Amino acid sequence: MRTQQLLAFSRKAVIEPKLIDLNELVSDSARLLRRLIGEDIILAVIADRAPVHVQADPGQLEQVIMNLVVNARDAMPTGGRLTIETSIIGSAEGGSSRIASLSVRDTGHGMSDEVKEKIFEPFFTTKGVGKGTGLGLAVVHGVVSQNGGRIAIESKVGAGTTFQIQLPLITDATSGAVVDSKRLAARGFETILLVEDDEAVRKITRISLESQGFTVLEADGGAGALGIVQAYPDDIHLLVSDVVMPGMGGRQLLDAVRQFRPDLRVLFMSGYTDDAVLIHGVVEATDAFIQKPFTPLSLARKVREVIDTPTSWAIAPA
Repeated sequence: MRTQQLLAFSRKAVIEPKLIDLNELVSDSARLLRRLIGEDIILAVIADRAPVHVQADPGQLEQVIMNLVVNARDAMPTGGRLTIETSIIGSAEGGSSRIASLSVRDTGHGMSDEVKEKIFEPFFTTKGVGKGTGLGLAVVHGVVSQNGGRIAIESKVGAGTTFQIQLPLITDATSGAVVDSKRLAARGFETILLVEDDEAVRKITRISLESQGFTVLEADGGAGALGIVQAYPDDIHLLVSDVVMPGMGGRQLLDAVRQFRPDLRVLFMSGYTDDAVLIHGVVEATDAFIQKPFTPLSLARKVREVIDTPTSWAIAPA
């Protein structure tokens, strides 16, 4: 499953580049990021006075920011300061060309030169067993490269780390409408039951959904989810569940839940492709599906789509 997550970003996937302002993207993400890093870390956002326009996939840039922030948080287990800064800088090649810069700086333990050389390698991690997959920064590197950018790193053991994302600056923003990232988000007010056995994935998914206005009830497995449905049979609008979980898988959970709520909509999520889960009979062709890893934006859009899609069917309880 972890390999599939990496392949989702390493292959030449279709991206949706749009004209966006990095200042707005960072500002709109700040609330979610503050909840993600916890109370022991101070978050500072420094935006350039001028708009910092780039042509890139906004959902993928959200993923980049989130992964870098999680990496910075983990480098400061006892607290510290995290700074996200946007700016316009001169090109390394000199001349009059300028570059859009997005920096994520922490006051954590820093990295040695040996670690810096390997930091973007798939599955490389300095974290303990069970605390990291080594995919986060590999994903960042793949996304930035795919969007025409590069990454610079400054780090010293005991003195923190700075990741600087450099993207081509769009100086003529009149050629297309700048995307308002607030309008991109598919907000909602509905109640969602989130079922995911991976605690880290469950937390970040919950925070992403709550940041868009949804109310989230969460469970780490099928038994807990069934208890929630029985307690709130009429209040849940959507079931969002991992496909493969210990004990009761997502499909078995849905079948059990529909004994109480035959009309409940579902969105399955998995690190496997939709073709793979279909072939193995884990989900059906009519089931809504989103592949991990997903961005907060793509998840919100998919949730909004599943909730709003009219249905002409219902499964009667057995």
